[in-house]
Amino acid sequence: MRADRLIALLLLLQRRGSVTAAQVASELEISERTARRDLEALAMSGVPVYSTAGRGGGWTLLGGARTDLTGLSADEARALFLAAGPALDSTPELKSAMRKLTGALPETFRADAEAAATAIKVDPNGWGRVGGFTPAHLETLTTAVISARQVELDYRSPRSGSSVRTVSPLGLVTKRNVWYLVANTDDGLRTFRVARVRRATPLDAPVVRPGDFDLEAEWDRIVSEVESRKTGMVVELLADPEMLAPLRYQFAGRIEIGDAVADGRTRATITEYGPKPLAAQLAGYGNGIELLEPPKELCAELVRISEELSATWLSVRT
Repeated sequence: MRADRLIALLLLLQRRGSVTAAQVASELEISERTARRDLEALAMSGVPVYSTAGRGGGWTLLGGARTDLTGLSADEARALFLAAGPALDSTPELKSAMRKLTGALPETFRADAEAAATAIKVDPNGWGRVGGFTPAHLETLTTAVISARQVELDYRSPRSGSSVRTVSPLGLVTKRNVWYLVANTDDGLRTFRVARVRRATPLDAPVVRPGDFDLEAEWDRIVSEVESRKTGMVVELLADPEMLAPLRYQFAGRIEIGDAVADGRTRATITEYGPKPLAAQLAGYGNGIELLEPPKELCAELVRISEELSATWLSVRT
C-alpha cells in the first residue's frame, strides 16, 4: 500500500477507534476492495489492528480511540516510518505528517523511527536495465540498517569473486527495483548489490557511522561517479514525437532533450560508455530516430546488428 494512505488510514483509526471498509473507502476516496486490502496490510505489518465480523463489526485499533499514536511499540513505529520513508521526498504533505507523528512518539522510540525513515531511498532513474525481484537478504539488511548493527557479508563480485567481510550498513537504495546497500567498511564507504549477497549474518557490534554521512548525498555521489565512467560516447539525433517518451525512460539521466525542428521532430543528445551498448539500445527505434553525424564505430555496430537480424529472420522465413 502507498505510504501516504498508510498514514491516513492509521490516523483515521486512532481518531474514530473503529471503522468499516466502506467508511475507509469513503474517507480516503478509494474502492472498498482497496480499503480492505490496506487494512489487512496494516494488520500484517504488526500495527495493533484487529477485525470483528458480523453486524456492527469493523476494524479497530487496539486500545480504542486515542489522540496520539504513543500506543505503538518500538518495532511498530520503525515499521511505519520505514514504509513511509521512500515517499517522503516526493510528498511534502507526508513529510509534514511524519514530523507531527515523530513528535507524538515517546522519546525512546524517536531515534529509531527517524533512522528508519531515512534508511531507504528510492531512485526512479535506472541504469539502463530494469530489475524485478526482491533479493533474499533484503529483510536482514533492512533490520541491520535500522538497528544500527554490523553484518558479516558473504558477497560475490563479478570482478573480484567471493569474499567475506564485516560491514556497517548505513542505508538501502532501490533503483528501478534493483537494491543496493551502502555500508561503511575498513576501506571506507562501499556500495553492494543486494542480489549478490550470498549470506548476511547480523552481529552484536554497533555500526561505525561517519559523522557527516547522509544517504541522499552519498547516493548522488555514487550515481555521478558511475555515470561519469559511462560517458564515453556522445551522439546527437532527431526523434519523432512518439519516440521521446521511450527515449527518456531508457536513457534516464543520460539524455538531454532539445528544441523541435521544422518537420516536427525533436533534437536530443545521448551519452553512453561505448558503441556496442548504445547501438543495441538504439537499434530498436528503427527509422523513428535519425542520428546526426554518428561516430564510425557506432555505425559499424548498427550495421552488424542489422545484418545479423536480417540473416536470422530471412532464414526463418525460408
